[in-house]
Amino acid sequence: MADELLKLRGEIDRLDAEILERLAARARCAQRVGEVKRGPLYRPEREAQVLRNIAARNPGPLSDEAVQRIFREIMSWCLGLEQPLRVAHLGPRGTFTEEAAGKHFGGSPALQPMATIDEVFHAVEAGAVQYGVVPVENSTEGAVSRSLDLLLSGNVSVCGEVSLRIRQNLMTRAGSMAGVKRIYSHSQSLGQCADWLANHAQGIERLPVSSNAEAARLASEDPEAAAIAGERAAQLYALPVLFANIEDDPNNTTRFLIIGQHDAGVSGKDKTSLICSAPNRPGAVFGLLQPFADKGVSMTKLESRPSRTGLWEYVFYVDIEGHRESPAVAEALNALVDRAAFVKVLGSYPVAAI
Repeated sequence: MADELLKLRGEIDRLDAEILERLAARARCAQRVGEVKRGPLYRPEREAQVLRNIAARNPGPLSDEAVQRIFREIMSWCLGLEQPLRVAHLGPRGTFTEEAAGKHFGGSPALQPMATIDEVFHAVEAGAVQYGVVPVENSTEGAVSRSLDLLLSGNVSVCGEVSLRIRQNLMTRAGSMAGVKRIYSHSQSLGQCADWLANHAQGIERLPVSSNAEAARLASEDPEAAAIAGERAAQLYALPVLFANIEDDPNNTTRFLIIGQHDAGVSGKDKTSLICSAPNRPGAVFGLLQPFADKGVSMTKLESRPSRTGLWEYVFYVDIEGHRESPAVAEALNALVDRAAFVKVLGSYPVAAI
């Protein structure tokens, strides 16, 4: 048994040395790419293709998600040798948006927390960072209104998306719910835990704040307060988790968009997001949807919001399958422009990986 164990450890050491040598060769190749390529070095479509190919070729026993995360980190640190990235996200540290940024970009970029979603957009528009990460919708609570408003008014392109399973925790230094007088959290998280709060926190004041991490920070300074936030926030602010996984929906997921100043190319499995409005006449909304049906383009999202330009006037946020450069999508978009009062294509980008 001991001899077999020594042999296996020796084989692992040999494989580790081989992996390290291959990583160094890959990093040198990435550096060479940076020397010969012009324009943005981060290409979402290329990374998406690599991750899909890795999953398709995965022989096990590691899961597809595991090998994709490993290769995400390899690509992240190799890209950092070519072009260090700065990525803005809703702060402070410990937010779910920070976690989503890490999931999408890996550990190499310099993550810069911002106080508000507005500041994330402004940082991208001003060129202070190359990319921003903003929440856009939750499977339980629906759209993040501020992000949608800024997508309409802002000057950015959507070049990626990431989905994150959201696990909410109630954390406090009070020791028990009997000592909790107030609960801080983001309004979306309060909504995601509404049933749990009704059953376990009746009569306790609920105070919405700008982010879950800010809620944890406040609770860390107030012995009579609790916060609803993620595990990372509990660690950062040294808050004991009193109750874990208190979200009402066990599949609670938030979708985040990656915003930047360039489009993503065709990856082979893409999505296009756009905003449009209909002229005020009978059948106008049907007319907006007809081009997609005519060209066989599948719609994955349709949501209306007040346009803020007139009473009872609305804009529609639409997600469709396919890239804007594909023939069917391009023809449908051209037909939409002829029918709509307003069209803004936010961008085409790879569908989120696992």
